[in-house]
Amino acid sequence: MENMEQFDLTGTLSQYLDRHLVFPLLEFLSVKEVYDENDMLHGKLNLLSNTNMVDFAMDVHKNLYPDQKESATLRDKRQEVVTKLKTLQAETDVITKIFDDPEVQRQIQSSRDGRQLFDFLSKEHGFKQSMLDTLYKYAKFQYECGNYSGTAEYLYFVRVLLPPSDDHYMQACWGKLASEILMQSWDVALEDLNKVREIIDADSYPNALMGLQQRTWLIHWSLFVFFNHAKGRDLIIDLFLYQPLYLNAIQTMCPHILRYLTTAVITNKGRRQKVLKDLVKVIQSESYTYKDPITEFVMCLYVNFDFDKAQQKLRECEVVLMNDFFLVACLEDFIENARLLIFETFCRIHECISITMLAEKLNMNPDDAERWIVNLIRNARLDAKIDSKLGHVVMGTQAVSPYQQVIEKTKNLAFRSQVLALTIDKKLGGHNKQDNQWGGQE
Repeated sequence: MENMEQFDLTGTLSQYLDRHLVFPLLEFLSVKEVYDENDMLHGKLNLLSNTNMVDFAMDVHKNLYPDQKESATLRDKRQEVVTKLKTLQAETDVITKIFDDPEVQRQIQSSRDGRQLFDFLSKEHGFKQSMLDTLYKYAKFQYECGNYSGTAEYLYFVRVLLPPSDDHYMQACWGKLASEILMQSWDVALEDLNKVREIIDADSYPNALMGLQQRTWLIHWSLFVFFNHAKGRDLIIDLFLYQPLYLNAIQTMCPHILRYLTTAVITNKGRRQKVLKDLVKVIQSESYTYKDPITEFVMCLYVNFDFDKAQQKLRECEVVLMNDFFLVACLEDFIENARLLIFETFCRIHECISITMLAEKLNMNPDDAERWIVNLIRNARLDAKIDSKLGHVVMGTQAVSPYQQVIEKTKNLAFRSQVLALTIDKKLGGHNKQDNQWGGQE
């Protein structure tokens, strides 16, 4: 139990999540019994206090205080919420009827210009700016009540009609993303995630810190999408490891995200070998600010080449994965691929390996280990053969081709050249787009 609490990141992650997104994490911890149930109920009640999900709060209160009567405060709040909901429904009734019109639906689907669509609605249906404000308030109220499908529908209309310069536009994008996540609509959530990212990356914030904070929030919200979407484990690598602004945000604000990036890399069979070297560099550089069994496993295997310690860390990884909301579904995949990495690395630095010794390191019996190794050699195309009489795996020599050496030496050349060109341009006092962008962030 202590180990579970030691490696639990829920408190850290929650700082960068909307309170509604925290509820699934707390429910998961309750099921796993990581913390005392009364503490969990107190935490849920505290989170619910600033929402309109009064029925949920009353259920939690009843579980927390089974001997007490129904909370008068919550009962009064429920009446207030119902009254306000009816008022907002009456105000938005005329608006929702406009959007239910088939011709309006067709215009919304086909229109690429929000201003043009607004003019059409204004001319044909008497639509006003105040109606859009009312719809936004109603969507936000529905969200606080826990009606995420209604919120997503109304915020879609708000987002289409509002100009990007409007104060509510960005909030509508965040709200739509949160609603889709909570409904587990992963394809739509991915589209909304990309929409928010485009806005963040294109916006010129008054200072660099604001942009950094926005990216940090996006990184945390994206975990819901990346660990549930079919393409998520490729997308998380592309964004977290190979987008400099997001990698900088992770290194500066939230190095604990390396746990999720590392898991995505280890379980990504298609790209793992190509990106491992870059991941190891990042983990190594951030090891003084953050480490857990998952990042330490990589350090033991690829930096220290300590296979016994790597095996120990792998056992600890199992505990971490079992009790992490985002990673629990990756458990079997991670363990299988981690064993494969231990085997591949061990084989590449030894010429002759005892199958019995390998079986011990992989927590398998010798017969199963031999069959497993035969399949791995075949699939990994390693230059190796098994001596069944002596019980050894004999490795062949694996020289790196000149072609591969050239690729390794030159793969970062274009990026370095670009950085050098920009530096020279700044020294010479050039006024290009890059300078203007940096100037806008300072």
